[in-house]
Amino acid sequence: MAFYQSQGSVPRHRHTQHPNPAGGLYYEELMGEEGFSSDSSLLYHRNIPSTISAARTWDLADSMATTPNQPLTPRHLALHELFTPDDTGIDAVTGRRLVLGNADVRLLYVRADIPSPWYRNGIGDECLFVERGGARVETVFGSFDLREGDYLIVPRATTHRWLPLIEGDADFVEPLRVYCIEANSHIAPPKRYLSRFGQLLEHAPYCERDLRVPQGPLLAEDAAADPSEATEVYIKHRGQGPGGLAGTIYTYPFHPLDVVGWDGCLFPYVFNVADYMPITGKVHQPPPVHQVFEGHNFVVCNFVPRKVDYHEKSIPVPYYHSNVDSDEIMFYVDGDYEARKGSGIGRGSVSVHPGGHAHGPQPGAYEKSVGVQYFDELAVMVDTFRPLDLGEAGTAVDDGKYAWSWAKH
Repeated sequence: MAFYQSQGSVPRHRHTQHPNPAGGLYYEELMGEEGFSSDSSLLYHRNIPSTISAARTWDLADSMATTPNQPLTPRHLALHELFTPDDTGIDAVTGRRLVLGNADVRLLYVRADIPSPWYRNGIGDECLFVERGGARVETVFGSFDLREGDYLIVPRATTHRWLPLIEGDADFVEPLRVYCIEANSHIAPPKRYLSRFGQLLEHAPYCERDLRVPQGPLLAEDAAADPSEATEVYIKHRGQGPGGLAGTIYTYPFHPLDVVGWDGCLFPYVFNVADYMPITGKVHQPPPVHQVFEGHNFVVCNFVPRKVDYHEKSIPVPYYHSNVDSDEIMFYVDGDYEARKGSGIGRGSVSVHPGGHAHGPQPGAYEKSVGVQYFDELAVMVDTFRPLDLGEAGTAVDDGKYAWSWAKH
C-alpha cells in the first residue's frame, strides 16, 4: 500500500552516506518485498544488521504438526479452553498454539502474561487480532500500544517483541488474548479497495487516517535496554518441518533496537475493528463486503455491529451456502451471533465450515431473524482456498458434536 512514512534521522538522498556522531556511518538496510519490485523501506542502523555471533535450532516440529479434517465435518473449537487462569509464564510468540493450518496460512491462539523473546517471521506477514487485554509491541520501526479490537499487521522479517499488560499496570483490565493469522505470503487491504497507485478508495470500509503507524524511532535506551547487550532473536523460516516451517535462534552481539531512522511504504501498522464501516444492503450481503485484508489463497473478514437488511421481506441471517472453493473459519469475539444460536458457540469459539459442506443458520434462526434490524456481533473470519488441517490446539478443544447441531428440532 503506497502510504509513505518517514521517521527519525535519514539522509537527504537514499544510498548515500549517513554520518553518525562518532565520525563513522550508519548502515542502510533495504527491507523490500517481491525482489525489489514492490513496497519497501530503508532502515538506518547503528550496527551492521548482518552480524550474528551464534545460531541454534528452535524446534517447531511438535507444535506445528497437523492432522486432516477427516471424516469431513464442521467443527466447533472452544479456544478459551486452551488456557486456564493457572497457565502462567506464557509469552505471545512461543506460547502460540496451532488451531488450523495449511500451506498458505496458519491460525494460532495464545493467552500471554510475560514478555516474549525478540521474534522475526521470515516466512510471511502476520495479522494479529487482540481479542482481550492489551500490550506494548516494540519493533525496529517503533512501538505500538495495543488494545482490545486492534489488528496489528507485521510485515515479513520485522524484528519485534510483545510486552503484555499485567496486573498492576495502569491500563490492565484482563490478560492478553491474541488470535494469530500467520501467512506464507504478504497481507494487505483487498485490491478492489485500492487505486492503481495504492490509495484506499472511497468505497473502502476504512481509509489511511484509520491506520496507526509505529511510534518511533525506538532505540535500545528508549526501551531501558543496553545498546551493547547481546540479544537472542527467534526466527521462523522456511524448512522441511511440518507445514514447511523451521526455526532458528540467532544471537546478535548488540540490542536489535538500533534503527535511528527509516522511510518508505513498508512498515507495521494497526487498525482497530471499531473503525471499520460496515457495508449493508436491502437484502443479505455476501461475505466479501465484510473483507478487511487478504493474503495468497485466503481472505480476512470482520463482522461488526451493524444495521441489517431493510427489504420488507428480508431474512437477515445468511442463506445456506456451500463452500465450493474454500474453508470458512469464524472466530467469535463478542455479541450474540444470530445464526449460531443454539449450537453451543459463544465468545472465544471457532466454527470450522469446510469446503464441501453446505452450512448456514441453526434450526429456527432463519425464521427468528425476520424483522430483526440490528446485529450486535463481532467476529473475525478467515476463508482459505485450500483445505485446512487441524493443529494440536484445534484437536484438543473440538466439542465433537457441532456437526450434528442442525439435526436438532
